[in-house]
Amino acid sequence: MTIERTDPPLTGSEREMLRATLDHHRATLAMKCEGLSDEELRRQSSRPSTLSLLGLVRHMAEVERAWFRRAVAAQDVPLVWSPDGDYQVAYDARTADRKEAFDAWHTEVGHARRIERAADSLDLVVHQPRWGKDVSLRMVMLHLIHEYARHNGHADLPREAIDGATGA
Repeated sequence: MTIERTDPPLTGSEREMLRATLDHHRATLAMKCEGLSDEELRRQSSRPSTLSLLGLVRHMAEVERAWFRRAVAAQDVPLVWSPDGDYQVAYDARTADRKEAFDAWHTEVGHARRIERAADSLDLVVHQPRWGKDVSLRMVMLHLIHEYARHNGHADLPREAIDGATGA
């Protein structure tokens, strides 16, 4: 399956640009995982780190869930792989199931898109329990863009070690 990734627009409303940039980074993570076997997706980037591409997918599913479902929508849903709030646990994917990880990630992205679109404004203020602070939906979207950008950079390390692919 070929991942379709479009560049964010250079002009448009703030919300359109945030949505498109976030979707661009989501597609980038999918592209970095594209064409790899289950074993390759589970491969650790370098010991002692447990970071792997599949671990990053699980981590970002948790991040999407925590910010959009738990904070923005105030849903009382547990984290899947990080029940104690230690998001690093999701990185350890040595025995992870590819289908479970990608299904969870796609499901959380779908929830996030619906929750964001249902909000009247980027000025919506929600409580982020982990930070113990109130934040705007605008900040949530910016934070997710930051998370994806940072972790997409991390994803270059295991991908390059697997097959030499870089960039994207």
